Amino acid sequence: MHYKSLSTSVLLLLLGSGEALAKVSIQVANQLGDNLTVMGAEKAANLSGTIPKYMGGLPENIEADPLADIYAKETPLFVITHENLSKYESQLTDGQKALFKKYPTTYKMPVYQTHRTSRYPQAIIDKAQRNALTSELLDGGNGIINFDESIPFAIPKSGLEVIWNHVSRYRGGSIERNSAQLPVQRDGSYTPVRVRSQLTAPQYLNGGFSEKDDDNILFYFTQAIKSPARLTGNVLLVHETIDQVNQPRMAWSYNAGQRRVRRAPQVAYDAPSSASDGLRTSDQVDMYNGAPDKYNWKLLGKQEIYIPYNSYKLANPKTEYDDIVQAGHINQDLTRYELHRVWKVEATLKEGERHIYGKRTFYVDEDSWQIAIADHYDNRGELWRASEGHALQFVNANTPWYVSTTTYDLFSGRYLVELNNEEKDPFNFGKQMKRKSFTASAIRRSGRR
Repeated sequence: MHYKSLSTSVLLLLLGSGEALAKVSIQVANQLGDNLTVMGAEKAANLSGTIPKYMGGLPENIEADPLADIYAKETPLFVITHENLSKYESQLTDGQKALFKKYPTTYKMPVYQTHRTSRYPQAIIDKAQRNALTSELLDGGNGIINFDESIPFAIPKSGLEVIWNHVSRYRGGSIERNSAQLPVQRDGSYTPVRVRSQLTAPQYLNGGFSEKDDDNILFYFTQAIKSPARLTGNVLLVHETIDQVNQPRMAWSYNAGQRRVRRAPQVAYDAPSSASDGLRTSDQVDMYNGAPDKYNWKLLGKQEIYIPYNSYKLANPKTEYDDIVQAGHINQDLTRYELHRVWKVEATLKEGERHIYGKRTFYVDEDSWQIAIADHYDNRGELWRASEGHALQFVNANTPWYVSTTTYDLFSGRYLVELNNEEKDPFNFGKQMKRKSFTASAIRRSGRR
């Protein structure tokens, strides 16, 4: 149920009492904008001053080039290598330490001054503050009720609430993206799979939110493959739901070779994601997505971790894929790490459930609610894959988002990286989209070669 579904009288009662469906009390919610930022992060600097006080993030500038490197003149404070790893281990994840161990002569992490650049539109901030008083998890945590658009739990009390903040976070409202997925082999060879994807929350559709059609929809999504030729024309359509207990994710796929649209219930959980060469599961897209019901979720508190941030070098449109892709891992000279506070959430597979990952650990940036790092373990407890989300603040859309994601397979030495550098119009925020574009008939038309 969207917040829009609540009557005015019920809404006033909830906001006035802080009880009934309220997730936190008004007294607790009053921390937002006080000792917490309006989105729920700690406002103050850390004790050492290496994480600064939050000062509001980067201001919106719709005319600006969001990929222009505003920190181009900065140099690393230091570079973590295999030789000095022990000095920084307490602020690294298991996945990061495993990459140093697997690639001791080439893997490194340049660490820069921390800038808390994340910022959201005022309308999203207002909704997050109201949601804190009303949003609740459904039984089992497989959905949310009394929630409006973004960030249901600005003051989370559980790991599931943190994960739902990531899943539901604002991503510019609507966006068309042109990107390339590069499955990289052990020797560094790769064939880009170029895709065009569209994502929109129902509030941003042309014609606006429809109570009849959109009440349980978190977002609509399509992905059309543009190359290579053997995959060209294949299209995926997803209707992502809010209450996934009563209405699981709805998905359809169009196969250009067969010229058929089929329901695709397998586009979930540990099914291989499209064009990933088996290196990423469906629920690893966007670092994590979908129904969380297969896992028990535990909130392990906050840590100060070196995470990818303000990743302008990696997003530079003048940088070619060959400059980024190397055997084993991407060119770490193009990465930027900063010290940030993150929520640490551990997911362990429920007894009787099946998934290729028996345990997963997520590190969620406190300012943006984006997962910055995710470590994935197999069912023997061995660390299998390490993922990173390289992000920056898109000032033209007033939202943080990824410019690249990486998933490293620590067993095979292969990895998957998503890039945009060589693509035309990589990020088109605010594009007007029609509801009928997210139908089975629409993907059949769009997928014809």
